[in-house]
Amino acid sequence: MSTSGAIAIVVLVLVVINVWVHVGPRAAHSFTGPLAAGLLLLVGRSAGLSWDELGLGREALARGLWWGAVTAGLIAAIYAVGVAVPASRRLFRDTRYRIGPGSALYVAFVTIPLGTVVFEEVAFRSVLWGLLEAGHGTVAATVSSSLVFGIWHVLPALDLARTNTALSGTVRDRRTVGLTVLGTVAFTTLAGLVFAGLRWHTGSLVAPVLLHWAANGLGVLAAARVWALSRE
Repeated sequence: MSTSGAIAIVVLVLVVINVWVHVGPRAAHSFTGPLAAGLLLLVGRSAGLSWDELGLGREALARGLWWGAVTAGLIAAIYAVGVAVPASRRLFRDTRYRIGPGSALYVAFVTIPLGTVVFEEVAFRSVLWGLLEAGHGTVAATVSSSLVFGIWHVLPALDLARTNTALSGTVRDRRTVGLTVLGTVAFTTLAGLVFAGLRWHTGSLVAPVLLHWAANGLGVLAAARVWALSRE
């Protein structure tokens, strides 16, 4: 399979999964994410990428674990401060996570890793990054995959405008929604650059996987804790 053909397939899968995540049953996401990730890995291998080029080589595993643990720890510290300071708690009030501790733990440690992190990291930082790096170099791979990652978050941004009470207190006109989408795309593009930078620096997909999980999974726990504090 040619590199350009493989990239086209990856983009097609991204479009399908992006729509599916927002129209399909939530219970299915923990299955469809890993399955789609496996399909993309087959595409990458068919295009000639080695496991090392996909960020899944054994030699870089320890380095990936180290950097992933360090960056995840930084996220944990930031969230802990955010929850502890009353003025910043409103930023965590996402109504999707107005749930009990048991449900929050399940979402953080099962739903988020399987339904979000595994697929997105394999798609953007393993297969797409690897294909682009092989054909166009590291800089092009990092920038391009990060831009696509930002665009990927347009639909989640619309969900954010609807569910986060820090935003719902504003007037919900087109301008507000548009700014929310633009801000989310810009932020996730920058996050993509960080994730891709970790992927390049460590040679391992493990580092961005751990950081990505910390940003999302610990965010769920932080939101659930803030809602619990508001009821005390």
